[in-house]
Amino acid sequence: MRTKPLSIVLRHGALVIVCFIMLVPFYWVIKTSITNENIYAYPPRLLPEAPHLFNYVDVWYFIPFARYLLNSVIVSAIAVAGNVVFNAMAAYALTKHFVGKQSVMLLFLSCMLVPFQATIIPAYLITAKLGLLNTYLGLALPLMSTIVCIFIYKAAFEAVPQSLIDAARVDGLKERQVILRILMPLSKPAVATNVILAFIWSWNAFLWPLIITREPIMQTLPLGLARFLSYLEDTTGALYAFAVMVLAPSIFVFLMAQKEFIRGLTSGATKG
Repeated sequence: MRTKPLSIVLRHGALVIVCFIMLVPFYWVIKTSITNENIYAYPPRLLPEAPHLFNYVDVWYFIPFARYLLNSVIVSAIAVAGNVVFNAMAAYALTKHFVGKQSVMLLFLSCMLVPFQATIIPAYLITAKLGLLNTYLGLALPLMSTIVCIFIYKAAFEAVPQSLIDAARVDGLKERQVILRILMPLSKPAVATNVILAFIWSWNAFLWPLIITREPIMQTLPLGLARFLSYLEDTTGALYAFAVMVLAPSIFVFLMAQKEFIRGLTSGATKG
């Protein structure tokens, strides 16, 4: 039975309305960042008047924004690399049959219920013992592997035919080569999902960098925001400008791999 044209129009119309509602806050943030308008003014102006980039200039020069940006990029790159590699190794192990597998799965699921704030003290002590306080590796250490991403990898690896893996072993590939040359190239949606989630979580991290950084030069963008707000009295426009500059990389990374990201999240929801 073919879908009627009217139902298609109504469906797309509803999607357009929902998208418009979701994009209004983003538009309002950008508009306020280039106009410094009073967000409580009534009636609100829909179009910006006398736009300028002074707030963006203030953000760049009032604090060492370039340094904070570099720190965030380095920390996020380390966290993304760790998630892509370590999660793939852990997921591959969970696809095998071994004694105590169910207990390990139950342990992983139980750990997902524990918030990071409850484990931040032992994480800090371990990082201090390793001598990684106030370092890039220390900033990224707790974010280099996440259980959610491990299960995303696991679902993708289990969808790969076992005969293909057996053929790779016959050809002489070792276990790590099976992961790198067979499983990961066939699991691009899972890889993209790991990259996006790891990047966003590490990019927006605030509490952990606040605890282990000792020098302002090692601070990341979320900490730089707190420092920036202490310099200005009228912070609405400047705050929104800072938010736009911080959100732009995350949105860019998501848009680059959004199709693979959606496929990675829904890979286990359908059969065939």
